[in-house]
Amino acid sequence: MATIARIPINNTFMEGDYTGQILVGPKQQPLNVLLDTGSSALALDGTKYTPDLTGGDVSTDLAQTDAYGDGSTWTGGVIQTKIGIGTGATSIVLSGMNAAIAYTASSNMFGASDGILGLAYAPLDNAFTMPSDTSKTHYTEAQVQTGKPSDIEPYLTQLADAGVTSDIISFLTKRSFVHEGGGGVNDPLNQGWMIVGGGVEATDLYTGSFQVVKVLSDQWYCTNLKSVTVGTAAPITVKAKGPKGMPSNSIVDSGTNSLSLGATLLNAILSKFPAAQKTMLSKAIHSQTPVAMTELNLAEWPTLTFVLQGDTADVSLNVTPGDYWQVNTGKVGEALVAITPGQAGLAILGLPLMNGYFTIFDGEADGGTGVIRFATAVQ
Repeated sequence: MATIARIPINNTFMEGDYTGQILVGPKQQPLNVLLDTGSSALALDGTKYTPDLTGGDVSTDLAQTDAYGDGSTWTGGVIQTKIGIGTGATSIVLSGMNAAIAYTASSNMFGASDGILGLAYAPLDNAFTMPSDTSKTHYTEAQVQTGKPSDIEPYLTQLADAGVTSDIISFLTKRSFVHEGGGGVNDPLNQGWMIVGGGVEATDLYTGSFQVVKVLSDQWYCTNLKSVTVGTAAPITVKAKGPKGMPSNSIVDSGTNSLSLGATLLNAILSKFPAAQKTMLSKAIHSQTPVAMTELNLAEWPTLTFVLQGDTADVSLNVTPGDYWQVNTGKVGEALVAITPGQAGLAILGLPLMNGYFTIFDGEADGGTGVIRFATAVQ
């Protein structure tokens, strides 16, 4: 029987994005890694973890380099190491796991975390074969890209192929940004759960039945956003075709702490708000500056409803005012909007969409293309 591991997660190390602890190497060193369904590589900050090549870590001639939507980047050499996750009887420990040790990284890459754990599909886990051992020779990003392309198996795929657990990852999240005034890392609003290998069995974390969103590509968790409704206004139809190079018009991403929307869709959404709310929201979105909570009456703000193509029928997911406005953010008494301008033709549906739901990213369903399951979260 496959193991299912439940891991506590926290949003304080990355100021909104969630991290969880993994145990790395022969000595099982604890490291907090960013949990990202929008990428696939496991990369560890080379200033936080040094490969133990005499103790059991194995170096390779593979290198990786990666870039993310916020402009952050890293480059490093791939090792094979022991990775543990979870505790007690439900812990999952496996040797020979692929991990890149990032010897260069942009200043905004890791923050106070120790690395990033990509939870998407294998096509995003690109590596390059280099002339020498990449633990001894540190190649630049440009040099890495001249190597021979070679895909490697990401973490979840390695676990599934070893028969240890299923290629399924689930989340219970509560916030998009850190909640101030409640105790930081110990504040329940800054905490959540990640489940490796399951989710449906975690009936204490959700209520009711699941809505099942169809995934269109086994690359990112690509979805088809069909429409957006602001309160009781007429729905806004979204063009099905995404931007060049993307297999769909939207993705669901645990590593994005906002709703990132292209200008056309964003402007259409803003136009549906009452005039005073539109002015306040537009200014907050484009300046990303806080708003005094005394100026907000969230009971008067509309819910946003995102309609996505389902496996059998369309799925309607609500983002409440308390999820797209994050109160007590930055400092007590201030709110920050969790909506950002994004790439034309692409909606990245991040934590604000997930915060009201228990979300299961099932990479094994539909013949390996996957589905995303949403049920109302128990908060």
